[in-house]
Amino acid sequence: MSSHFFNSGLSAFFSHFLIAVLLLALFIAIYVRITPYKEITLIRAGNVAAAISLSGSVLGFAIALASAIANSISLFDMLTWGSIALVVQLLAFLLTRIMLPDIVSDIPQNKTASGIFLGAASFALGLLNAACMTY
Repeated sequence: MSSHFFNSGLSAFFSHFLIAVLLLALFIAIYVRITPYKEITLIRAGNVAAAISLSGSVLGFAIALASAIANSISLFDMLTWGSIALVVQLLAFLLTRIMLPDIVSDIPQNKTASGIFLGAASFALGLLNAACMTY
């Protein structure tokens, strides 16, 4: 293997991957704090609605973040677009909450339909978010 691989390619991979994992952890930390219910506790208790809604949110953000990584021209560019993706994905929950105000009580009550809708809305917004980051 060439020294270019180790000097440039591998370091770029690790720097982008590390920032991406940190952004993903930050997204999850913020998301579980802006929701009025405790997703992790609900998921541990077997609440399917909470698992679906959080999974859709995480997947939606990961798709948008992957697009930010793939289309960025620098680490700073990736961090900027990844941060924009984070904000947009958090808005997905807030917009869904406006559309369906009862969702904040439905998820803790394990109403799967609400969990599926929130997860799907977050996933769909992540796809649109990702598509808008291609240039």
